[in-house]
Amino acid sequence: MSNFVDEANFCARGGNGGAGCTSFRREAHVPYGGPDGGDGGSGGSVWLQADRNTVSLLAFRDHPHRIAVSGVHGKGQKKHGKSGKDLIVYVPEGTVVKDLETGEVLVDLINEGDRWLAAQGGEGGKGNSRFFSSKRRAPAFSEQGEYCEDTWYRLELKLLADVALVGFPSAGKSTLISVVSQAKPKIAEYHFTTLVPNLGVVQLQDDSEFIMADLPGLIEGAHEGKGMGFQFLRHIERARVLLFLLDLSSVDGASPKEQFDALRKELELYKPELLNIPFVVAGSKTDLLEVSDWGTDIPEELDFSISSVQQDGLTPLLWRLLELVKAERDSEPKRADFVVHRPLPTGVKVEREDDNAWRVTGREAERAVALSDMTDYSALEYSQSRLRNVGVDKALKKAGVVEGDEVRIADFIFEYHDDL
Repeated sequence: MSNFVDEANFCARGGNGGAGCTSFRREAHVPYGGPDGGDGGSGGSVWLQADRNTVSLLAFRDHPHRIAVSGVHGKGQKKHGKSGKDLIVYVPEGTVVKDLETGEVLVDLINEGDRWLAAQGGEGGKGNSRFFSSKRRAPAFSEQGEYCEDTWYRLELKLLADVALVGFPSAGKSTLISVVSQAKPKIAEYHFTTLVPNLGVVQLQDDSEFIMADLPGLIEGAHEGKGMGFQFLRHIERARVLLFLLDLSSVDGASPKEQFDALRKELELYKPELLNIPFVVAGSKTDLLEVSDWGTDIPEELDFSISSVQQDGLTPLLWRLLELVKAERDSEPKRADFVVHRPLPTGVKVEREDDNAWRVTGREAERAVALSDMTDYSALEYSQSRLRNVGVDKALKKAGVVEGDEVRIADFIFEYHDDL
């Protein structure tokens, strides 16, 4: 089984917050002890971070779950619980994170060190000592820790290569990258010997270097899922330069021009903007035939003819590729640290459920009712005040709530009454 994985599902769950403590100070010779319950610790968050030393998504194939450490509950004597440590999950540079259900792109982690919050840790609950006031002398309630749930994502890797090799199966791509770099791909005399992308660093005499990617061969219909090329077409998207490698010995009877036209068509059908990437066209396997045997069906764009086996014609080809790569590096704008396509939701949201009850969602609203004893009058009074402060009353009225309607916030259910 291959160790290269470029697609995987990923489940993140932040650590639960620790519960606040309800406690009263009871010591000899201290007549008015008062509340002394400590706060619960916050749970750790799960972060995705781009890492140059991580080359595939193999770690998620059999173990997709990542769960951060939960916070510790508070204790008496105002002892606060310990917060959970954040969990950093490393992914390769060029990893795209999508919503598993909708396929919506959430973030694009391009450069080393780019970090994105995949699951926020639960907030720790406040102990009853935090609710003490001149009017509330003995609060007999505390706040529960925030509970976190699983969030599923789809991870897709788009390789960051300077040069991507594009060609039909058995066009000589693997042989070429094995000769010009230290990459050791599988080479054999049958189609689809390359089952996963191979990366190699090409170094020239002036110590200049660029990254070359050998991708599985494309066939006609690859954009529709045929052959091995479909799932690897996205790796071409981030290449700075494309090298079309044409088999001059006419693989499967297709002439060099027919190969070139077919490859360009597949790229266009998959994503038309791929045709805007600078490219070089090279004919391979010149060691198998004489120039007079090439025929007349050669594309005008053919720049070089090479033999990877005999290492003939490679030097001018590599210098030309380096020239284009440097031009693209110099012209492209500085990449942002990372691009967040959908930020974390904030605020209060009100929706009507199937049974005509109102459902209020939003972190602040749900925290306002996360108290240990909602039968306590002081707790209800505090919760009502906090809901008003975070805008729940205004949101309900705007949504059309009327007197006597049922309202649900997390597990708390109440009947709405306008007190104004």
